[in-house]
Amino acid sequence: MLAQQRQAAIVDRVRLTGGIRVSDLAGEFGVSDMTIRRDLDLLAERGLLAKVHGGATVAETGSTDEPGFAAKSARQLSEKAAIAARAAHLVLPGMAVALSAGTTTAALAHRLVDTAGLTVVTNSIPVAEIFHRAGRPDQTVVLTGGIRTPSDALVGPVAVGAIRTLHLDLVFLGVHGMSLRAGYTTPNLMEAETNRALIAAAERLVVLADHTKWGTVGISSMAELGAAHTVVTDEGLPEPTRATIREHVTELVVVA
Repeated sequence: MLAQQRQAAIVDRVRLTGGIRVSDLAGEFGVSDMTIRRDLDLLAERGLLAKVHGGATVAETGSTDEPGFAAKSARQLSEKAAIAARAAHLVLPGMAVALSAGTTTAALAHRLVDTAGLTVVTNSIPVAEIFHRAGRPDQTVVLTGGIRTPSDALVGPVAVGAIRTLHLDLVFLGVHGMSLRAGYTTPNLMEAETNRALIAAAERLVVLADHTKWGTVGISSMAELGAAHTVVTDEGLPEPTRATIREHVTELVVVA
């Protein structure tokens, strides 16, 4: 297979699945990892995909671009797992917590299914399904209802109305992006409103964001950078950026 044919096939695969690993592509096409990485470099330069650690995903084109849950699930898997593992230590038995929509919060849900006496409020269909499959009888799960987004969040006035009546210990917020100027952002206007309601309902805001989220700006801000009590991220975040975040939040947790 010629290089151009292989690269065209890679683009088709990424668009079909939302994301792909270097190792999978190398095995499929019978070439080295280095060859695939060079292909991804070229395709990323042409704007046909976005390179991420260990693979590639669909290119995001603007502040309103909203990848689906499956596409986001292929990104930064090890980082999200480490962030979720650390964030789970903040939850104690008997707490009432909220988990916003997102793949990192879904990873956290897997870590919390064995926590006794937990009450979980979520606007995420995948998060609710994780707790439902676990079937722990001493846990209560509240799914807000609302209009479904491409990222499997439930948003809009029904969700906001349900959340505004609640009082929670913690909210774990997954974000599309974060920056000093825009704070924590999302590409979906209704999701921003729903997440603002979650933030207002909780005593503490914990933001879960891998290093690729810094500098990404969605169309709508959910909260300013300093609104978070804790930000949990990974060691890929550069030290100058860590210093900036520490100036604004109470606690920055960086996981390996």
